[in-house]
Amino acid sequence: MSKKSVLFISSTGGHLEELLQLSPMFKKYDYHIVTEKTKSNEYLANVYSGRIDFLVYGTKFHIFSYPFKLLYNCFKSLFLYLKYAPDYIITTGTHTAGPMCCIGKIFGSKIVYIETFANMVTKTSTGKIIYHFSDKFIVQWKSMKNLYPKSEFGGWIF
Repeated sequence: MSKKSVLFISSTGGHLEELLQLSPMFKKYDYHIVTEKTKSNEYLANVYSGRIDFLVYGTKFHIFSYPFKLLYNCFKSLFLYLKYAPDYIITTGTHTAGPMCCIGKIFGSKIVYIETFANMVTKTSTGKIIYHFSDKFIVQWKSMKNLYPKSEFGGWIF
C-alpha cells in the first residue's frame, strides 16, 4: 500500500516555523512542502532537496506589487497542485496557503488548517475563509474555540 500524499504549505516566517514543527510526520507520508522564498529560508532547498517548492514572497503591505504576486502564486499553486496531486493539504496559513487550499478543495483533497499560535483572541483573514470548507480546522488556544465553534483544540505545535 502506498503512502498518502500530503502537501504542507505556509507563508514564510512564523507560519513556516510552525509548519516545520510537524516534520516528524513527514516520514509517514509522500510529502511535499510549499512556502515563499526569502533569504532566510533558501537553505531549506538543501534540507528538503526535491521535496520543496517556493512561491514568490509578497504581503498585502506591498500595495502595488501584491496583486501581481498573488496572481502569479495562484497560477503556480495550480501547477504545483496538479504536479503533486496531494490527498491532503496541511497548512498553518496564511495568504500563500489560501489559493492552494481552494484549489485542493475543488479537486478533492482533504484540507487541514491549523490556526496560528500567534492569534489567541482574533481570527486570521485566511482562517476566516478556510474555516468554512476545511475538513479539519485546528486551533492552538482553547479561547479560539469561541471564535471557531466547529474547530478542534489541538494544543500548541511548539
